[in-house]
Amino acid sequence: MADKGEMNAKTPWHSGKVICVAFFFIAAIVTIVSIAIVQNKPLQQKYKYGIVLDAGSSHTAVYIYQWPAEKENNTGMVSQLVKCKVKGRGISSYSHDPAGAGRSLGVCLEKAKDSIPAVKHQETPVYLGATAGMRLLEEQNKPSALEVLESVEKTLQASPFDFQGARIITGQEEGAFGWITVNYLSKNFQRAARTMGALDLGGASTQITFVSKESIESPGNSMAFRLYGNDYQVYTHSFLCYGKDQVLKLALEKKLQSANASLEDPCFHPGYTETKPFTRVFDSPCVQDVSEEVKSKTFTHTGSGSFQECQNSIKDVFNFSRCTRSQCSFNGVYQPHVEGMFGAFSAYYFVMNFLNLTGKSFEETKKGVEQYCATPWDTIRQEHPKIDVKYLAEYCFSGTYILTLLEDGYNFTSATWKDIHFIDTIEGSSAGWSLGYMLNLTNMIPAEAPDTPLMPHGGFVTLMLFLSLFLLVLLLLGYTFLGRPSCLSPKEIV
Repeated sequence: MADKGEMNAKTPWHSGKVICVAFFFIAAIVTIVSIAIVQNKPLQQKYKYGIVLDAGSSHTAVYIYQWPAEKENNTGMVSQLVKCKVKGRGISSYSHDPAGAGRSLGVCLEKAKDSIPAVKHQETPVYLGATAGMRLLEEQNKPSALEVLESVEKTLQASPFDFQGARIITGQEEGAFGWITVNYLSKNFQRAARTMGALDLGGASTQITFVSKESIESPGNSMAFRLYGNDYQVYTHSFLCYGKDQVLKLALEKKLQSANASLEDPCFHPGYTETKPFTRVFDSPCVQDVSEEVKSKTFTHTGSGSFQECQNSIKDVFNFSRCTRSQCSFNGVYQPHVEGMFGAFSAYYFVMNFLNLTGKSFEETKKGVEQYCATPWDTIRQEHPKIDVKYLAEYCFSGTYILTLLEDGYNFTSATWKDIHFIDTIEGSSAGWSLGYMLNLTNMIPAEAPDTPLMPHGGFVTLMLFLSLFLLVLLLLGYTFLGRPSCLSPKEIV
């Protein structure tokens, strides 16, 4: 009996103390594992979506954006999900068929439906912003412009998305939102770094926007924004009729005033010749109005390919003599001195990229455009057989115009030319005003409450530390109870 009692004293597994310690030990292990799993489970990312239609003079593009529902400093972290180019010309070209403007959006709206989860359709805002093409149509024929806008409004209202409006944005807005885009994509706002200026060139207008250290003398050229907790005031100006397509009309108008039925043009390649109707030139409010008799006529357009003569003819469409401010760009428009880095996008990029001059110095760029203009037209067509003849023929003029606008118009020099970066996309998003527009509008979209961990990180670490110490205490108690004889009385042993 003594042996049996002694054995029971050494291995008291049936003891209430041991069972209690084991229970708490197992419970603590289960608690630690459960909390760790719940605390560190992947959080489901919630996204919001937005659609912006950029209705430009030459075409319409539909941009689909997404951003996390949790916003940073009241500005959504927006990225481009999909870009869809609408077939055909811009909506302003539908002045004689307004219903066609709305119909033209159909294919891209279907693509938007497929790109955005169906459960998000009703809460996805869609905005249409029309730029210089519609600004010109509004000047020329306001009733037609209203009919075109009504057409696209009906189409967008019939979509499953949350239609927020279709309007013609101002030139200053176009320039300022383009500035937001290039700085957002360059992460200048997030780093609170020095901002980059924006140079935008379309078919009907061109914009320049930048932050200047100088006091802005003209209130009409100043816009203020608050982004990522910081305030910005920018200089911005938009030149209507100074997009590359309209400037070509302005330049041809001046040449045709002294020409009869033929026109030799230094801005087109040697050997180029085409018969064109006068309506190709005199169909815009940017040029003088002529009689229907003149519009019905044609002229023979030939090229001579002289860069210097071409540049001189382009300078004729600028007015550099009139300035009532301390300094001006052209046409009497106030502009501070350009400073800092600039992002040049849209037609700036497309033209200079085609000419393979995006990374060249000022002197190399000028020489490259000069050599391209002097190349015979037959050689150009052989080298680029897949490019539409109309666009191919105009690259000489467009390249010369870009050089003239930047050097003589905005006063960039050979020293500051290196500060201009010709860009198309940054971080997968297109450079242009539409992303900046979306970023600004997200300030009016309330953020959803985010999924949060079970507890704050500090609380999680503290709890894990407490439970670990508790386990250690249980192990010490278990060792104490099992590692020495039980305190039983001699009578119980016998």
